[in-house]
Amino acid sequence: MLTLPPECRGLLKEPFGSLHPDFSEIIPYLTHRSFCTVGDVVTRNAFLHELTPDVSVIDGFTKRSDAVSLPEFSGTILEVKNPAGCISEELEEALLKAHSLRPSLILVDGEEDLAVLPLISILPDSAVILYGQPDEGVVFCEVTESLRKKAAEILSCFVRV
Repeated sequence: MLTLPPECRGLLKEPFGSLHPDFSEIIPYLTHRSFCTVGDVVTRNAFLHELTPDVSVIDGFTKRSDAVSLPEFSGTILEVKNPAGCISEELEEALLKAHSLRPSLILVDGEEDLAVLPLISILPDSAVILYGQPDEGVVFCEVTESLRKKAAEILSCFVRV
């Protein structure tokens, strides 16, 4: 399991892509594109706009409160444990499996926030990851080689426990 030391948490403050206050702003950029979602609200918004992510990662909570329910999902559902501030091997394995069985939903017992980092390394160039920035909107993150390097630098700060 990888854990993020408190002194490195500042590395995650800046979004990995463009921040959009309203989900509807990004819909035109998702047409015919592979995309994944991380977070309950972002995932729900995708489904409400009749968009099906290849992989969705949720934990059932929004800002540590119960999240709104998701519409019915007919793809593969995987359940994993992932403690807050960590990336468990179980989560990493589920992300790989989910990507090969898309559409897939990963339901995390714990916290899903850091799933963006391993997703960046798994997805092909030009794939999109959408994730929530609490009280600000949704981040539209396009996977590129430079983004993979940035994610790898951040992951190098994690400690294996």
